[in-house]
Amino acid sequence: MGLPNLSVGICFSLGLILCVICGADLFTSTVLNRGGQSQRSNYLGQLAKNWLNVYFGNLVGALLFVLLMWLSGEYMTANGGWGLNVLQTADHKMHHTFVEAVSLGILANLMVCLAVWMSYSGRSLMDKAMIMVLPVAMFVASGFEHSIANMFMIPMGIVIRNFASPEFWTAIGSTPESFSHLTVMNFITDNLIPVTIGNIIGGGLLVGLTYWVIYLRGNDHH
Repeated sequence: MGLPNLSVGICFSLGLILCVICGADLFTSTVLNRGGQSQRSNYLGQLAKNWLNVYFGNLVGALLFVLLMWLSGEYMTANGGWGLNVLQTADHKMHHTFVEAVSLGILANLMVCLAVWMSYSGRSLMDKAMIMVLPVAMFVASGFEHSIANMFMIPMGIVIRNFASPEFWTAIGSTPESFSHLTVMNFITDNLIPVTIGNIIGGGLLVGLTYWVIYLRGNDHH
């Protein structure tokens, strides 16, 4: 399982690279960039507005991608193997305890935000891209939890569970009842909320606020 997970992690890093290079906003890295300005009088209001805009923008994008992947019939690839992998991955993510999900969220965004922070030192596009690969590959291969990635993976599993054809279930030798925990409410309460909390702590506090205290705090008074 080690090498396949690592290869998936390396491929997954493309998403973060595209966000950084193309100037898109990703919620989990946005908490890094806003993590160290806590002395401004209007800071909390602006912070909440920015985070909510980016968070729900990412959610819309993830769900749109779910729709496109469903319409493409990709879940039937490799005789249903692609869809089965999504179902198993999504189902696994739903069985963490609250504390486990928060902790895995902290670890994931610690890696993501350190990857983004390191990219600031790059002088070329290739520098910035290559330096982000290994931290992201590590978090994916380790099974850490990323709220925005889960906005695709778990809803994709929910859609497959509820709408896949009988031919799909025959091909994979399973039934929808085997993945009964994959519901929208369970996704929100058992994964999305605790993982988001963990992502905020890992990126906003452990990376963003820490570096602000070390390097920038004194500059805010000038």
